[in-house]
Amino acid sequence: MCSDFTGDGVAFSELGLDARLLQAVEKLGFVTATGIQAKAIPPLMDGRDVVARARTGSGKTAAFGLPLLERLKDGKPGPRALIMAPTRELALQVTDAIDAFSAHLRVRTVTVYGGSSYRPQLAALRAGVPIVVGTPGRLLDLLKRGDLRLDKIEMVVLDEADEMLRMGFIEDVEQILAETPKTKQVALFSATMPQPIRRVAERYLNDPLTVESGMDVGTAVDHIRQRVIVVPNYHKIEALVRYLRGEQPEATLVFCRTRAGCNEVADELIHLGLDAEALHGDMSQAHREKVLGRFRSRAIQIVVATDVAARGLDVEHITHVVNMDLPENSDIYTHRVGRTGRAGREGTALTLVTPNQRGRMHRMSKAAGASFEEYELPSDVEIVRAAQQRLEVEMANAGDSARAWVRGLKESGVRMEDVAAGALALLAKERNLPRLENVSNDLPPWAKKRTSLGAPGAPGAPKSRKSKDDKPAAKAPKKKRGEPKAARNEATEIEIFVGGGKKQGVTPALIVEAIMAAAPIAAREVGGIQIGDKTSFVRVNGSVAPLLFLSGTTLAVGGKDLKMAFAHPRPEANTSARKKRGSGTKKPRAKLKAKGKLRAKSKAKRKPKSKARAKKRS
Repeated sequence: MCSDFTGDGVAFSELGLDARLLQAVEKLGFVTATGIQAKAIPPLMDGRDVVARARTGSGKTAAFGLPLLERLKDGKPGPRALIMAPTRELALQVTDAIDAFSAHLRVRTVTVYGGSSYRPQLAALRAGVPIVVGTPGRLLDLLKRGDLRLDKIEMVVLDEADEMLRMGFIEDVEQILAETPKTKQVALFSATMPQPIRRVAERYLNDPLTVESGMDVGTAVDHIRQRVIVVPNYHKIEALVRYLRGEQPEATLVFCRTRAGCNEVADELIHLGLDAEALHGDMSQAHREKVLGRFRSRAIQIVVATDVAARGLDVEHITHVVNMDLPENSDIYTHRVGRTGRAGREGTALTLVTPNQRGRMHRMSKAAGASFEEYELPSDVEIVRAAQQRLEVEMANAGDSARAWVRGLKESGVRMEDVAAGALALLAKERNLPRLENVSNDLPPWAKKRTSLGAPGAPGAPKSRKSKDDKPAAKAPKKKRGEPKAARNEATEIEIFVGGGKKQGVTPALIVEAIMAAAPIAAREVGGIQIGDKTSFVRVNGSVAPLLFLSGTTLAVGGKDLKMAFAHPRPEANTSARKKRGSGTKKPRAKLKAKGKLRAKSKAKRKPKSKARAKKRS
């Protein structure tokens, strides 16, 4: 394995590339290679197979794109190079980069992906385009139709192989690789290296050289400022809005687990006056490309996306990433956070966790080798000051025409103090910016820092889950000897239906954890739990049960969104029905018999069990 270095000082001109490629690279503003480029380009140009690990945004496309173009610069027709990417966005991004590098070569590229017309893709393949970039699903489809032949492929690139594994494409990838010649050269690029990816490398790569860059520090995102805030689930959107208004970021990518969550968060941000749009798989390809185009052109500042939709989203000016939900593992966290701090820029990431997820967050930080700082949300005063500072920067960057206008006002005798005060007042009114004396410097009660981040027992972690503000509960009177145990008051409980059971990995502990994360419900307010194969039922204190449905009709149990509903919409009707039948008024039969109030049934009225017994009695 190569030793790690940044690549600083290694010029592209020292890597043996064609003069036309160097000209294109120079025109793009690149002079020296990044660490992964300096390590991967020489062995790839020598014809070796390479397994490369590098953090997101480290220049992987140039690392495999330049050697690939060096190999195909003779311009011979026919599919000669194949690049596989997990999503259409990443495939299009790779195509754009390859086209930019090959500006002075006669080498064409075609991108094939699902959700788009076959006609232009088939036309390019029939014309003998040498470089094919595509997603595994569409590539396999074209192979089965006989419209794509891979028998003359000289080089294969697997870009973001770990993401293809996570999305369930690894079997498709292996089927496609099986159709390529054994003499091909293979380059496998991945931010992480799980065992299935290692097996693919062992099976389809020939004596590969492993290179790494930026991975030996313990994390692929160590260059990004990583923050975390502990906030109840039902206050997350409010916390997000306060964070965005306090930070005033240039461009923000917000991650949600589900498509419904994306729409909900985006709609709420738009309603509050922030420039935001959702990005997820339910949207048409044209709509998704429109959103990405507006984000790249800075027409919108915030995109709320799912993990799949954000793959391949390469926007260099993203300054902030926000995780609305705790990622399932450190690999997903790495992919999310890697969307910021690209190409050597600074980046900031914030993760919102519920109070009972502090232990999981601590374990994930250890697995990722990351260092998190606990973030305190800004007060209203700090938010207004941040908006004022941004306004001052915009005013300082005003154009020459505005300055000429001001000079004209000054020459006409208008005081500059009046001009500035009037301009600020109009801008503040337009942006709904309140005066500092009219806002509070206090935080909402839920946003105040009460506990430290970390697992119970970890350094800096609280010794117990109880808050300092919690008052000790009054002690129950001692039970006298011989007194029956007090039964649980089931009349005050409501039964909740959950659309998942043992087959979905649901356990009582996961249900309790999900309920506490979704609403301000303590564990003691959760009653009996019944877990079936596909459904579950849980009893919750009737006074707090409606709080579960404030944020929707799904419950996040073990990372899965399960349907949730009241098992008995009108429990009081059931109670009254039981009273009408007298189920609540009957007394035990043994006590009534002892008091002589229960008359024994006469033998004559008893129904004989058989005709023979009846005759015998008579």
